[in-house]
This record gives sequence, structure tokens and C-alpha cells, in this order.
Amino acid sequence: MTRLLIVDDEQIEREGLQAILQKGYPELDIAQAKNGKVAVEMAAELRPDLILMDIKMPGMNGIEAIERIAELLPDAKFVMVTAYDTFDYARQAIKLGVKDYLLKPSKASEIVATVGKVLEQIEEARRSAEASKRQEDALRKVLPVIEADIVTQLLFDHVHEVHLDELLGWLGASAGSEPFAMTVLLPQGAESLYAAIREKARQAGGGWVGAMYGRHIPVIAFRDPARSYRSQALAVARDLLSVADAGPHGVGGWFVGIGGVCASLDQIRQSYQEALIASSDPTVPVKYRFYADTPALGMAREGLSAKQWERQFFDRVRLGQWAQIETDVQEMLGRCESEGTDLLLGQQRALELLWLASRVLLEMGVETETPLFAYQARDYRQLRAESALLLGRMRQAFEAHQERIKPDAIQQIKQYIYEHSHEDISLEAIGKRVGLSPFYISKLFKEQLGVNYIDYLTECRIEKAKKLMGDPERSLKEITFEVGYHDPNYFSKVFKKMCDVSPTEYRKTLLGKRGS
Repeated sequence: MTRLLIVDDEQIEREGLQAILQKGYPELDIAQAKNGKVAVEMAAELRPDLILMDIKMPGMNGIEAIERIAELLPDAKFVMVTAYDTFDYARQAIKLGVKDYLLKPSKASEIVATVGKVLEQIEEARRSAEASKRQEDALRKVLPVIEADIVTQLLFDHVHEVHLDELLGWLGASAGSEPFAMTVLLPQGAESLYAAIREKARQAGGGWVGAMYGRHIPVIAFRDPARSYRSQALAVARDLLSVADAGPHGVGGWFVGIGGVCASLDQIRQSYQEALIASSDPTVPVKYRFYADTPALGMAREGLSAKQWERQFFDRVRLGQWAQIETDVQEMLGRCESEGTDLLLGQQRALELLWLASRVLLEMGVETETPLFAYQARDYRQLRAESALLLGRMRQAFEAHQERIKPDAIQQIKQYIYEHSHEDISLEAIGKRVGLSPFYISKLFKEQLGVNYIDYLTECRIEKAKKLMGDPERSLKEITFEVGYHDPNYFSKVFKKMCDVSPTEYRKTLLGKRGS
């Protein structure tokens, strides 16, 4: 209900205004104040939406009362009531934000019309506030979806700059923040704790949590300049591991790998690979490890540093280059043998490489058994044979997974995105529908279409927006929501980036062509 306060030192004036307005607007809740001082006191309690304020009153005049009430109720609207000889006061009041004024005496129709215009402004402001709240609520609901997709795109692809700046703001990070990646490995049966891990990451300092694949959960955290990197990362790791207390097995099977700090999000993929390497041996007593504390899995070869060698190994597993992968492992073992490396240490290095390959396969949605040697090898020849056997099993799992993927999987995904682009869809939801991991879908898009998932989703939405703009009855704000965006300003920015013109300019051109 809209509340109105009539302020005038003459009772007959107050009663007359109330009678006229009550008849014109029966739904109004009307109160009266006999002077400016009383009006200020009543406004604090009643919180009126609209105030009819007389200017000439004893004690506190109308101008002073407006100033006081406006400080208390910045959204309240005012209409001044004044006689001809005080018109200059009314002009002063309008500078204070007063919406209109009435001259004494006024006809009943003029009073009803003037107040009606302000009441409509109040209703419009309410509708706008409610729409903004709905947008905020919708954005709050979709943020976890945006967050998971952004992490996936950053770790395996790239995010178009028009999206990245906006999404960084929504997710609460600045472009200058220094990120680092972590990966949380869960035991079998603990997958239901994903939501709790997401919440714990947020509480621990605003980390972004990606979609779960296999039993891995990627996390992107941002440096706190008030703390050292190691102390911050250790605190986050311990917080994430504390979620294990709610699981059936405690911390058994849990592990957190921690990558190095990057200068920008463009380099976060490298940090995530480091986090995977750090988690390659989850049997160590402490349930977390920094990449910097992890022995190099490979060694400098053909001019490559250990880090470059590790990145190359990652890519070969992702691409299914199994012959080269076996050559890498066998060469590493051959180097160990020729250098006289203890056999147990050589076996440990081989196992770490095999663990790493299994992690990369999990990331692609390929479930494999944890690679373990059945027994202690007696010599390097036997170690090479056992390593080749374990790699062969991984290769079989990879090829079986490839066989299960339908040849038209990418077409099915494209069709689903086009039909549902107006909804808050995510890579995770699409993955469940087609039986593929979010990360693998991202890989398919890039390899087969040459664009990433977010770019394709954007293209679908913009094309639909262009079609809807041909209907002059639809407002641009309506079109924004109809094609799946929650913020008209963001939609406008994306549209201009994609089409080189603003939505307004495009629509003028479109409707102009149709009219000619």
C-alpha cells in the first residue's frame, strides 16, 4: 500500500486535500501533520512514499522539513503546496528534488492529476526495483554455473575478453589478481560432498570451483597480499580437507595438489598442470603437496626443461599419442638405468608418470584403475615390461572411451545448446546429458569447431536476439532476458563486441530497412 502524508498548518486545507485524494485514490493510506516539525517526526515512523508539503508554516517551514525528511527517506517523493505569493519558494523546493507543486487554491481535478503522476512514478520505481531484485536473484543462482564454466574454459581453453572482464567482476576478482590452481582428489563415494567443497572454497577466500570430473575438483584461488603464498595455500588446503570429516572415510583417499602462482589468469593452465603433478602420488603421509616440493617427473631432454617436458607429456596423453608416451617412459627408465639410479627410485619415478597419465585421463572422463606395480621389480628389464603393461591398460581404456563417443556427439551438443541457449545451461549439465566430461566437451569444441563453448553459446544467443529485434513490440530489455542474459548492460557489451554496433543501432537499421 502507498502511504501519503499531508503537511499543512491549516486543518481545513489538510481535510480538504485528504477528502479529494481519498475519493480519487481509495487505496491510499493517508496521514496528516500540522507543521514541519511534526511531519519530520511522523515521517520517521510512517515512512511515507509521497508527501504533500505546504511551504509557509510557523516554526519549521516546508523547505527545511523537506531537507530533513529527504535525509531520512531518500526515496520519498514530494509535492509542494503553495500560494501565488510564495512561488519563488516552490522553485527552490523543485531544486531539492520536489516532483511537482500545487497552487492554492487548486481544482480537485488538478490535485488528483498532479498526485496521480507522482504515484505512477512511485509504481514505476517499485517495478524497476522488483525487476532489479529478480535479476540479482537470477544472477545469484546462475553464478555457480558461470563459475564452473569459467574455470573449465580457463584451464583448457580461453575465455573471450568481452566475457572475462565482466565475469571477473561478478565472481569477485580483479584482472590484476595473482591466481594459483589447486586440485582436490576425492575417494570413491565422496562425490556428494562437491557442494560442501564449493562452499568451503568460497569461505576460505573466494576461490573459484570448477566442475567435478572423475573424482577431481579443480580450484582457482587468488593471492592474498597480506599473507605469504605458502601459508595462504596451506590454510586453503586444510580448509578443503576439513570437508572430509563429513564423509564416510575421513581423510582417507583425499589429496590436494597445489600449483605455483601465476602473473595472470592467462597462465593458470600451467599452474593447474602443476597441481595435478603435485597430486600424482596421493599415498604420501601429508594429504597435500606443493608442486615446488615435487621431484621432477621428467628430465631435460632435447633442449626441454623438466617443466616443458611435463607439459609435453600432458599434451601427449590428451591427444592419445600412446606410442610416444611409452617411448617417454622407457627413455626415462633407460636414463635411470644408465646413470645407476637405485631400482626402487626408478620404479617410483615410473609410477609417478603413470599416475600423472591416469590423472589426465580422468580429466577427459576416462576412468582407469589406479596404476600400481604388482610387486617389486628385480631389474630394469622387468620394470620396463611392467610399465609397458600398465600403459597398455590405460591405452585400452582410452580407446574404449573413444569408441563409446558417438560420431555425431558434437552435433548433438550443438543442437542442445542452440535449443536451450536461453536457459542457464552449463558444460556440466551438457556433459551429463551426453555422457562426457565438461573438460572433454571443451576439448571437442576447440578441436572440431575452432571456437570454445562460451563463444558458441554467445553466437546462438546473439542470433536469436537479432531475430527478436525485428518485432517492434518487444523492448531490448525483454529481449535481453528472453535470450538468456540477466544484465542488459552486459548484453549490450557482448552484442557490440560480436556485431560492431550496439543493439539500439542494429535495431534502428533493421526496422528502417523493413519500413523502406
